[in-house]
Amino acid sequence: MSATIKDIAKLANVSHMTVSRALNNSPLIKEETRRKIKEIAEQLNYVPNVNAKSLVLQRSHTIGLFFTSMARGTSSSFLAEVLRGVNQGIGVQYNLVLRGIDDYEHYTPIHRRAFDGILLMSQSERDDAFIQHVREQGIPLVVLNRDMGKQDSGIVNLASNDRDGAEQLTRYLIAGGHTRIALIKGISGYKSTAERNEGYQRAMGAAGLSTSEEYIVEGRYDVESGYQAMRRLLSLPERPSAVFCGNDDMAIGAMKAAAEAGVSIPEDISVVGFDDIGFASYTTPPLTTVKRPIEQLALMGARKVLEWIEQGTGTGERVLMDTQFICRESARSLV
Repeated sequence: MSATIKDIAKLANVSHMTVSRALNNSPLIKEETRRKIKEIAEQLNYVPNVNAKSLVLQRSHTIGLFFTSMARGTSSSFLAEVLRGVNQGIGVQYNLVLRGIDDYEHYTPIHRRAFDGILLMSQSERDDAFIQHVREQGIPLVVLNRDMGKQDSGIVNLASNDRDGAEQLTRYLIAGGHTRIALIKGISGYKSTAERNEGYQRAMGAAGLSTSEEYIVEGRYDVESGYQAMRRLLSLPERPSAVFCGNDDMAIGAMKAAAEAGVSIPEDISVVGFDDIGFASYTTPPLTTVKRPIEQLALMGARKVLEWIEQGTGTGERVLMDTQFICRESARSLV
């Protein structure tokens, strides 16, 4: 007869719930206790019955990772960082389903039997209908990336302070003597776009600098849109001396456009980005940018949703994490 969780609990002198949590790598269990329980399980040749466990707990052992859209505004570098954080947080005990909200005509497939918990990398208030549906289904939910602006008792909301990061980056350019600072924005209607634009505008206004309409160009958070936006800026009669790109992917496209036009960075024009993706330190020259804690946000979100699942209940909270200015070689001082 095979060993059971109760057998392990008896030998470890703990409750069967503690054993279950330890074997599922719950963050609620101390490492020493987890190690002891796993050693006993190995000695007893314990083999978990996943199907039986799912029936008893009414769990799917599936966590959904949703984005506003997989086809629009989700760069490959951003996706990679999110996946690293989430995978580190949930381990191998849960299956991960990756989807865009815009994949669904209606939300009926999103229910408690299909998902034990959901992580949403939100960009826009248009996601609120999805959020409301998930809450009505009673599915533990963590909203990441978009600051919803208020604490909600039924939602964990984790985001980075993009406005302050963008303001700090713009102030750095202004302190370097730049007055003609262009902005390549992200997708219109996205909260990240609005927050970074607000930080840029706030710094420019505080310095008494005007923000010319021709210096503000909309992109799509991808390399190609950064490339096209920079070509447009370089065609102006009076070029900007610096370009603030709303993310690093667009900055990489902008740098390529400058190189093709024979415009040297940073001698002829300074370029800065936002996010600090893995490629940012390997561009030519290395990219000055703002580091967003994307992987850390994803990891924290995964741990929060697991905690909610394990405890059977949770409380809402709102956390706004600081960004970090990263000075490299793509921007120069004019003074």
